[in-house]
Amino acid sequence: MMVCWLPACALAQHQCDLRIVSVQAARSPDGTRPTRGWQNVTLPDNWGTRWPGYNGTAWYRIDWEGGCGKESVALGIDGIADAGEVFANDDMLWHDASLAEPLSRSWNVPRWWLLPASGLHAGVNTIWVLVVGKIALSPGLGRLRLGDAARVAAAQDRAQFRQRTVYAINAVLAGMAGLLFLLLWALRPTEHAYGWFALMSLCWLAYLSTYLAASPWPWTDSISRARFSVVALVGYVLCACMFTFSFGAQRLPWAERALWLLAVVGTGGVLLAPPGALNGWLDNVWRGSMFVFLVNCLQFQWHAWRPRPSVRQTTHRLLALCWLVLSLSGLIALGLAPDVWGVARDWAAINGLVTITLVMLLLSGQLVQQMRMVERFNHELEHGITSARVELTQALAREHTQMLEHAKLQERMHIAHDLHDGLGSSLVRSMALVEQAPGPLANDRVLSLFKVLRDDLRQLIDHGSSAGAIVPDTPVQWAAPLRHRFTYILDEMDVASAWHIAPQWQGHPSALQCLGLTRLAEEALSNVIKHSQTSRVEVEVQTQPGRLTMCISDEGRGFDVEAVQRAGLSVGMRSMAARAERMGATFKVSSGADGTAVTVALEYHSPQM
Repeated sequence: MMVCWLPACALAQHQCDLRIVSVQAARSPDGTRPTRGWQNVTLPDNWGTRWPGYNGTAWYRIDWEGGCGKESVALGIDGIADAGEVFANDDMLWHDASLAEPLSRSWNVPRWWLLPASGLHAGVNTIWVLVVGKIALSPGLGRLRLGDAARVAAAQDRAQFRQRTVYAINAVLAGMAGLLFLLLWALRPTEHAYGWFALMSLCWLAYLSTYLAASPWPWTDSISRARFSVVALVGYVLCACMFTFSFGAQRLPWAERALWLLAVVGTGGVLLAPPGALNGWLDNVWRGSMFVFLVNCLQFQWHAWRPRPSVRQTTHRLLALCWLVLSLSGLIALGLAPDVWGVARDWAAINGLVTITLVMLLLSGQLVQQMRMVERFNHELEHGITSARVELTQALAREHTQMLEHAKLQERMHIAHDLHDGLGSSLVRSMALVEQAPGPLANDRVLSLFKVLRDDLRQLIDHGSSAGAIVPDTPVQWAAPLRHRFTYILDEMDVASAWHIAPQWQGHPSALQCLGLTRLAEEALSNVIKHSQTSRVEVEVQTQPGRLTMCISDEGRGFDVEAVQRAGLSVGMRSMAARAERMGATFKVSSGADGTAVTVALEYHSPQM
């Protein structure tokens, strides 16, 4: 038995005749089978064009005859908008889970049944279909097929793929694309095209839910779900336009503002329209969204293909080709072009698969290209870093050599200063004793002078390890050797000396600082002996928390400090100033007719309270 398709309703010839006699529909406000008011209709049928504004229940009656009784007869229906029941004569074949709000959604669900042979009889048989629908949701009955079970089942498999499987694939692709590119956009916020494509895919997923949902959930009624579906389509078109602008590097602020305004108006109209006017709003907003989408696709053709001096990007052309395919399907869906291949019926499935697949491939290719650019940049950067590292190594080697030479020079200068301040001072003292002695010095006295020179030389040699030496417990202990040595010399020269030493440290001077203070005192006292011709010397050491001040003054003849510094004649004064600077101390020399004073102020760690 061949399958008899509606609306052709032609006679099928194959062993036995099966013939559709009539297809009629009638309103039934109370839900019972009407006895009058039947009208001939053609399937698929939308009763909104015949009964404007009618919400509720209607019955469809399909009378048929034929069949030889040996073959199974099957019935297939592409969809019932929105919910219903199916009877073969008086036997119920199937009914929806809910015939009241929230209504079941069977409008895009193909089903088929074997007609029970026990319920069929010779002559005319009747298929009864009860349909419950809302005028805003295009209520009615889908295509119907009646005939051999194997052929009807095969046709239903094809319908199942076209009406369910394709949309499920669309939903999976849209969800994957949305989440993937949302993550990519989060990692690369400057790539606005990724973000808009992610939102576009998620809006399309929301729109597809109206094709796959079996109930209005999470909304409480079918009207709310219909509103949500159209709002999702508006969001999809808005995001698709913004994605196009961003991907194509188009600067169209006026167009963006117009799109947002249209989206707000359309969304507000759909959400706020009263039920009586909702059907018109849904249809107008749907058509308006399609028109905006077509305009966006066509304007991008000019942007991608127009002649211009700058180099056109291949990715822009590929997106333009993708939008061109969707433009053709959109024109057919709006009825502006002949529907030779039945595109309008499956527009959403075609649009989703083409858009998500091609744009995903396009963006993925762009991402791969960017990753290759990053890899090339990393390679160049690595090469540059290697070259810079070699150059830096060479520069460091040269600098290291210079530092060694500088360190050697500094060490020579330190040794020269120490020889001048330490051993030089001892030689000056010894020479002064010899010169001022009334006669030849005794052997033990000469031996004593040599021992002092030996001790000073040993102290000079041990300078490098002085950082680990033990700091005297008090300033008095620190000054004692110095006082002992110079007091004897000064007494020999009839020079009175006064030593005013603080009893305790008020901080923690280091061994190097103590040695430096010793060298400064030795140089200052040696200068007094050599140049001052004084009769009195005073050494004063004062301590404060974290600070020590040493002042060595005489009452001899002074000198012009500035003149000596300008002339660069005083090696000792320059040496003392340099040593004080290395210690972190301040050095000051004042001189006049009343004598000369050398002052050293040293900062060090104050004691812990």
